[in-house]
This record gives sequence, structure tokens and C-alpha cells, in this order.
Amino acid sequence: MSATGKLIPDGAGSLRVAALAVALATSAAPPAIAADTPADPAARQQQPLAPAESDEEVGSLLQRDRLLGDPFGLRSKLESHGITITLQETSEVFGNVTGGFKTGAIYEGATFMALKVDTEKLFGLPGGTFNASAWQIHGRGLSTNNIGNLNTISSIEATRATRLFELWYEQAIADGAYSVRIGQQAADQEFQISQYGGLFINASFGWPTLSAVDQPAGGPAYPLASLGVRLKAQPLDELTFLLGIYSGSPAPRGDGDPQLLNHSGTSFVLNQGVFVIGEAQYSLNGKEEDTGLPGTYKVGFWYNSNQFQDQRYANDFLLLANPASSGVPLGRTNNWAWYVVADQLVWQSGGKDRGIGVFARMTGISNDRNLVNFFVNAGVTWKGGLAARPDDSVGLGIGFARIGDRTRRFDGDVSFYSGSPYPRRTSETVLELTYQAPVTPWLTLQPDFQYIFNPAGGVPDPNNPARTIGSAAIFGLRGVVVF
Repeated sequence: MSATGKLIPDGAGSLRVAALAVALATSAAPPAIAADTPADPAARQQQPLAPAESDEEVGSLLQRDRLLGDPFGLRSKLESHGITITLQETSEVFGNVTGGFKTGAIYEGATFMALKVDTEKLFGLPGGTFNASAWQIHGRGLSTNNIGNLNTISSIEATRATRLFELWYEQAIADGAYSVRIGQQAADQEFQISQYGGLFINASFGWPTLSAVDQPAGGPAYPLASLGVRLKAQPLDELTFLLGIYSGSPAPRGDGDPQLLNHSGTSFVLNQGVFVIGEAQYSLNGKEEDTGLPGTYKVGFWYNSNQFQDQRYANDFLLLANPASSGVPLGRTNNWAWYVVADQLVWQSGGKDRGIGVFARMTGISNDRNLVNFFVNAGVTWKGGLAARPDDSVGLGIGFARIGDRTRRFDGDVSFYSGSPYPRRTSETVLELTYQAPVTPWLTLQPDFQYIFNPAGGVPDPNNPARTIGSAAIFGLRGVVVF
């Protein structure tokens, strides 16, 4: 992100994905990852029609955990030796019927592949876990291609690539109360997470927009991970502490899209400063025998040692918008942010995880070197609202990203020195209504509606600079298949 606040595109099936899906799944299909996790699509070549299935066979297909089941018992055999293979495809179609710098629809998808090894089962080392995962990202993203907003429409939107994601080893001791994880990791898999926020498709309900916009290359979060170490301590069932120390940027130095600079996910950057994130978690009524309503509350911080661009001043201390200035933003070292997260079930019906849950997250940072200086999202979800569909969930969420005061003043400077009206950015808000329906244990469908108010805080429309990009109404459908 430049001092002018110009957006750098985040970027985002193919038949080769289908072939890979079949190959992996027939060797071993895994336990499902959550349907709201960013992982997706797999097109398969059409096969000749098989003989008609019996009712028993059809029932088995609809009830199995994985689409391909346990072929030849290979999955069960591998898992008995501590080896789990995961293959999951997320495909979605989204379109904006109003707003943006153009209207239209897109397809995008992502295939998630992972290998996890329990070292105790495999060769007798207690408490050890090895994990390797990768993404195959395809299609086009709606935010990048149609809208140009900050709160990215989809959690899987990224530049097209086949890339390594995480590659780490974790060692746990004291029955898992303490652990250390070392290797390439994504902080968004463990930090700043809202349980109920995970239902939503907009990426801002995952890794917060402030962290994604203000950090180099978006920080260690999908689709880029960083080398680092994560420490975890759980001295009490209710209390957990996390500390992560990672490379300051998941992409090497260079101009352009950071995802292209680390296209394969194998750059293993170590010369880009340091990113530190810490979090304390307190849970209520988390045990099966607890009768109260469960909830989780978190407080945390992050720090990045890299150099950041001042949003208003040049390195000669003149205003950036002043034609007499160097035009090079003033460099400012270090960046600090704080955050809080709250998840609480407020009404329970039909099970420990069923009922109405509410969540809220807030994070803030300094004005001078950051485009977004405050972010908050909140919402309500209801799982099991229909007696006939006890595993369906519906959610309504809202997210707000505030443009920092220093950036707003820069916009005023541009208007002053140019002698022409120039929009002053303020904030962007996203509203999302979503419904997640597990059709079978291996297939989930999720129709979705989003409305983006004031995209990017109010920037000129590239097709008509005399006006700002219009607020956008977006409809979409996501499908997740676990092989």
C-alpha cells in the first residue's frame, strides 16, 4: 500500500486439479477440515456411467465422511500409522449487481492439500506432529477485478498459483499443555480467530482487514506463510497463552504483487525483519460436563520491525502532495497493534454447539504509518434454528475499516495542491448475510449476500475520476467438497 492508499491487487477449475484430487483421495481421504475454512474446488473428468447403485450404496455415499470414502481400506490403514491426508475443494461464484468500477460475475476456487503425521503412532516419538500443506488457487477474485475494496469479498481470493502453504513440526509435552511449533506457519490459523466469525465468507472475518492492509505482504496469513516459531502454554483448562515469532514479511523484497514475488510459497524469507504476535485466551464452560453457556475471550498484540511509509510526509519533511517535495514517503520503523476478540453463546438449544452465538473483534494501530488505523467486526450466528436441519447455520455480520487521519489529511493536501476537488477517504463497511447448509457430511453449500459501503473508503472510480467507486451489492454461492 502506497502513501496515496492505492490498492495493490490481492489477486485471486482446472482439469489438472481434478486429476490430483482423485489421485490423492484414492490413496487416503482425511478427516474434514471445517467447511468455513478457506479451501476449495475440484473439477473431475466425466467418467462412463456405472451400473445403477442399490439403495444401500446410495445411502452409504450420502452418509460417508468423505466423497471417496475409504477406498481399499487405505485411509484407515494410513491413519492407524498416524498418517492423515486431507484434500478439500472450495468453489464459488460471486457477482456484484451494483457498484464497483464494473459489474459482473466471477468464478474462483482453491484446492487445499495437507499431510499430517503423528510421530508417536508412526515411529514412537510421543507428542510430535509434522504438517505440510499446499494450495492450488484458480479463478478470479471479485474484489480485485470488479470492486477494489479493502474488506476482501472472499476468504479464498488470491493470485492464481500452486504453492506450498505451511511446513512445520510441533512438539507437545505434559499431555499437550505446552508445545513448540517450528517451520513455515500462518499466524491466521491460530491468532485473532473468532469462532463464530468463521462462518462468514468475507475475508475480514478471518485475518482482520487492518492486519492484512497494514502489514508487509499482508503478514503471515493465507495465502502466504512465514518461517517462525510458535510457543503455546495452557497451564489451566480455561487459560491459554500463545506467542509467535515470524519473519517480518512472507515475501521477498521487490515491487508488485507480493504473492507473485513468492509465487511457489518456497521463498523462506529470513531477511525481512521480525513479526511478533502474542495472545491470551480465557474460555468459559468449555468442558462437556459444564452446564453454563460457553464463551471465549482473547486479548493480544502484534509488532513488526519493518520500515513503513508515512501516509502524509515525504522524506524531506515536506507534504507528499506538495510538488516541491521529493515524492518519496518518509520512512518510519516499527509498527504496533492491539486487538480483542469475544465469542459467546447466548442461547443454547439441542447441543453444546447449537444455539445463538455472538462475536466481536476490535483492533487498532497508529495513524501516521498505516492506511487503516481501526477495524471492528461483529455479528450473530444461529446453528440449528430449523428442527429439520440441525446442522445448518445462518449468520449476520458487519465489519468496519476506518481510514487513518494522516491518510485523510493527505487526500486534503492533494485537493489543495491540485486545485481540483479530490475525495477524502473515510471508511469502508461490509454487511454480510450467509447461510451454511451441510448437504452431506462431505458437501456443504453456502449462499451468501454482501453489501460493501464506500469501497476503499471512497477512492476515485478509475472509469470516471470525477466520482468515487459506488457501493456494491454482491450475491454468491460457495460449495465445499471434502474428498
